[in-house]
Amino acid sequence: MTKEKVTVPDIGGAEGAEVIELLVAVGDTIELDQSLIVLESDKASMEIPSTAAGTVVELLVSEGQELAEGAPIAIIEVAGDSPGADTAASSATAPQAKEVPAQDAAAATAEPVSSAAASEPDAGIGQAGADQPGETPAATASQTVRIPDIGTEEAVELIEVCVKSGDAIAEGDSLVVLESDKASMEVPSPVSGEIVDILVSEGTSVKQGDELMVVRVAESAASQQPSAPAPAPPAQTPAQSPASTPSVEVARPADPRPVESAAVGSRGVYAGPAVRKLAREFGIELDQVTGTGPRGRVLKEDLHQFVQKSLKGQAAQAPASGAGIPAIAEVDFAKFGEVEITDRSKLDKLTASNMQRSWLNVPHVTQFDEADITDLEDFRKGLKPEAEHRGSKLTPMPFLLKACAVALRDNPKFSSSLADGGARLVFKRYIHIGMAVDTPAGLMVPVIRDVDKKSIWELAEEVLVLAGKARDRKLMPAEMQGGCFTISSLGNIGGSGFTPIVNAPEVGILGVSNAAIKPVWDGSAFIPRKMLPLALSYDHRVINGGDGGRFLTRIVSLLGDIRQLVM
Repeated sequence: MTKEKVTVPDIGGAEGAEVIELLVAVGDTIELDQSLIVLESDKASMEIPSTAAGTVVELLVSEGQELAEGAPIAIIEVAGDSPGADTAASSATAPQAKEVPAQDAAAATAEPVSSAAASEPDAGIGQAGADQPGETPAATASQTVRIPDIGTEEAVELIEVCVKSGDAIAEGDSLVVLESDKASMEVPSPVSGEIVDILVSEGTSVKQGDELMVVRVAESAASQQPSAPAPAPPAQTPAQSPASTPSVEVARPADPRPVESAAVGSRGVYAGPAVRKLAREFGIELDQVTGTGPRGRVLKEDLHQFVQKSLKGQAAQAPASGAGIPAIAEVDFAKFGEVEITDRSKLDKLTASNMQRSWLNVPHVTQFDEADITDLEDFRKGLKPEAEHRGSKLTPMPFLLKACAVALRDNPKFSSSLADGGARLVFKRYIHIGMAVDTPAGLMVPVIRDVDKKSIWELAEEVLVLAGKARDRKLMPAEMQGGCFTISSLGNIGGSGFTPIVNAPEVGILGVSNAAIKPVWDGSAFIPRKMLPLALSYDHRVINGGDGGRFLTRIVSLLGDIRQLVM
């Protein structure tokens, strides 16, 4: 009986690889090439195999410890007729092994991994196994990588390309970064290989299914053969086998070895090193995530989806609670009588989340006034024949848009937004106004651009087109972005007033209620006038009472005498 010390072989230059799993215990009887521990670097997980068969006498490492090449792992008691006995004899005792140069020791300990790698498909990357007798050279195939499911059918902006043509990539490496108006996300590579062609550029809009890039994927000779595992070749001595690195785990067919692959953690979750590292950063337990990769492998995309769903779940509860606010207790209403439970639409939940966020973050102030629109209504009704001739319809909305555009020009604070955590104000030199539209699916806010530069007839046409698209669910994301200010009109729905919620990051919103005939004192008598109730809500961090009063008074004046709109 002799004892042999197993050390960390050449691990491809990785420094400070972490021990994430111990695969054996003291007293275990192990075979040659049986994995002892799992190491994980920033780029790969790898099993470290035993260079001898025998009994584990002592484990010299623990989980969480960082190891480098040459670090001792375990002491193995080797039987005289063991396949590893020759190796043990050549190394003699542990003190003599210290005299062997580090490079030679690493090469000697790494050799059995090469023979093991040759016996299993896709066992390693960059191995010399293709040159072994009986194997054919590796073939290559090109694969087009597409945008995966990103949680929305709408187009999002591609803000960064993380690779370039000719780059070698591993499965899970980030290819591009996408950004919607709600979140940024990385798109990982589903395969390992070489970038052949990049089919997108920064600044473009993409959506699920769009082509990203072409990757040349190496297909091992073993993967081209029947899936039955080949028998393991006899153990080779250092003189017969070249040194190689430990196998880097990738998604592969069933492993014939008795030990789980390096990507399988202690909880039985199959995932790569980059995914495990990202999960630790996110604080996610991998056994809570459903893997969509081969053999149920958890991909980076699965983590992004998990986080996205978690955030959506929080958003769905947002109307009932807020930051630092006790949640409203759930009630079983069925105990009081018959109930019907339905799922809210995605748009409903998104609107609720946005309104809750704005209400909690924006200190609202609302000012009220009434505009005398008697003359405006007479003028508008007088244009009805011309509107019919144009194939259009002239509603009060174009006049409201035009009046708000003039008031925004005269009061630029209402076109601003807070930036840098409130340290700066962004003044917009354009006037785009959102128009809230009530649809069967929920509230939608298309944005009419450059309102100050358009005529009443142009605005009337655009109002009809965008309102129709909103009701038909045909609005594009770009048609609902970029607003400086919003008008929310209840129109003929009814009501004499309401307090609209600011659509952050805008700082103001005008609520318009139903006009009614009221008696108005003209100095000598009460006369009937058509009065339009207005409610102006604003962000009190930016707009003070004086600003709000001047803005609302200007709108009332413009609607009362529409001749000012052309001045």
